Amino acid sequence: MARSDATPFEALRERIGERTAVVGVIGLGYVGLPLAVTAAGRGWRVIGFDIDPEKMVLLDAGTSYIEAVEAATLREVNAAGRFSWTTDFARLGECDVIIVCVPTPLTRHREPDLSYVENTARDIARHMRAGTLVVLESTTFPGTTSQVMTPILEESGMTAGRDFFVAFSPEREDPGNARYRTATIPKIVAGDGPEAGALVEAFYAQVVDRVVPVSSTATAEAVKITENVFRAVNIALVNELKLIYDAMGIDVWEVIDGAATKPFGFMPFYPGPGLGGHCIPIDPFYLTWKAREHEISTRFIELAGEINVGMPRHVVNRVRTVMDRALGRGLSGARILIIGISYKKNVPDMRESPSVRLVELLLEAGAEVAYHDPHVPAIPRMREHPGLFGRQSVPLADGLAGCDLVLIATDHDAVDYAAIAASGRLVVDTRNAMARRGLPMDRVTKA
Repeated sequence: MARSDATPFEALRERIGERTAVVGVIGLGYVGLPLAVTAAGRGWRVIGFDIDPEKMVLLDAGTSYIEAVEAATLREVNAAGRFSWTTDFARLGECDVIIVCVPTPLTRHREPDLSYVENTARDIARHMRAGTLVVLESTTFPGTTSQVMTPILEESGMTAGRDFFVAFSPEREDPGNARYRTATIPKIVAGDGPEAGALVEAFYAQVVDRVVPVSSTATAEAVKITENVFRAVNIALVNELKLIYDAMGIDVWEVIDGAATKPFGFMPFYPGPGLGGHCIPIDPFYLTWKAREHEISTRFIELAGEINVGMPRHVVNRVRTVMDRALGRGLSGARILIIGISYKKNVPDMRESPSVRLVELLLEAGAEVAYHDPHVPAIPRMREHPGLFGRQSVPLADGLAGCDLVLIATDHDAVDYAAIAASGRLVVDTRNAMARRGLPMDRVTKA
């Protein structure tokens, strides 16, 4: 029990040390739900907040809609009274630690859209009490926590660093990765001031296996952006190499596999039909936008973005060429079966999936398009692609029977690639899925 004359910092530090602090997690998606269940599993009382009533229905039924969260674990922490959920943001007033896991998308002009962060901060400011730690986990440009979020929180009439505390700890979730889960991924943390830093480090040390403190929230924000810029730039590089080596008649996949045998100085990245997921297609543009404020040109990052954004059109052009050479016809009226509509193998995650852009480009060219994806039975509602909502995955046999060409966009393990090979259909493979499985390549074109 904290002393009656304890400062907000001292009282919260004691509650965190005793694990009596109540944790609120705002945004129960791919980041928030695994974090909430992990914290509850380690003894914290957690309240999850989300504006989506459909998520509440699923959670009430004990159903997990995120692959990284097992339904049995969800039901266990709920039955133990350690995890509950609500759409009532007034209950933020019950929380001692509030973690923000909301989207940070781009606008149509590829500029940062912080509306979710800003609106969430206003909700917190209306309801939080003194002695609260607020942690932003959403990926964003350096300076967001201190320059955007903290001023909004101070609209509560309280002062950051004295009455409440603000920190940043970037999420590092990797959907579909069975080796690393929320608890086992090292956690970067930083506070806006030394007391906030001490609190955020103490809290996450009791949630995950390893905490890595850095000197400032801006540094922590830059760490996450750097991780994703690194991947985006290297993927762009191999995508460009693919175009070059294709023109030379060289298999880029064989080149990368050969180079990867070098035990030092090389890290393999692989080409594809474009970038997907919430982080890699978006985060580099947050940095380029912020760099312009400092009159710095980010030509390297922007060039990588141009290459990656252009890959779906390159793939469609390759499909067009294959159709013309093999069948003597163009895309108008052609029947195309896309294998894999999610952005990444073995997950149902549709965020920024390049497969969706492939569908749109093929439809614009006059093709008839169906898709087969064992992880996505129907295309969910997406802000940027409303016209595709509700399209359903077709059985593989039906799709093969009715198509002129198969386009492998996402290489899920659960797909029967041998059946694709046996069908005799033309195949354009953007993931090297057929060759990796030793299947006949006489009807396959890599793209």
